[in-house]
Amino acid sequence: MAAAVDVEPAVPLKYEYLDHTADIQIHAWGGSVREAFENTVMGMFGYMTELDSVGIDESQSVEFEVEGHDILSLLYNLLDEFLFRFSADNFFVAKTVSILTMDLKNFRIRVYAEGEQFDLSKHVPGTEIKAITYSNMQIHQQAPTHDVYVIVDI
Repeated sequence: MAAAVDVEPAVPLKYEYLDHTADIQIHAWGGSVREAFENTVMGMFGYMTELDSVGIDESQSVEFEVEGHDILSLLYNLLDEFLFRFSADNFFVAKTVSILTMDLKNFRIRVYAEGEQFDLSKHVPGTEIKAITYSNMQIHQQAPTHDVYVIVDI
C-alpha cells in the first residue's frame, strides 16, 4: 500500500522557458547560486509535468550527492541525475528540491528532494526531456539575482 500523498499548492518558482531551435532553454534565478540551481531543477520538472498536481510521498523522497570538475559540470550532473531518476529510476518527479550542502571549491552538492512517482492517471504529461546539454550553459553569480541558463534536448 502506498504512503499517504499530500498535494499542496505550488510555491512561486523563479524560472521561465525560452525558445531555442528544436530545444528549450530553462532560465532560472534566485538570491543565491544554490537557489538558482534548485529552481533550475524545478524548471526541468515543470516542463515535463504540471507541478501543481505533484504531491509528496515521503517513501519516494531522495537524497544524493553529485560532483563535478567545475561549476558547469556540477549543474549538468545535478540535472542529469534528476533526469535519470525521472526517466529510469522509479519515474520520480520532484515537488520540492533543497540543496543541503553546496561546496563550490570542490564542486560537490548534496541534495534532498520530495515528490512522488509519476503517474499518468494523476499527472499531466508535458514534453519529454531527452538530455541535458552544455550548449550555451551559463551561470551568472552576480547579486542581487544569480541566473542560470540551460538548454535541454526535447
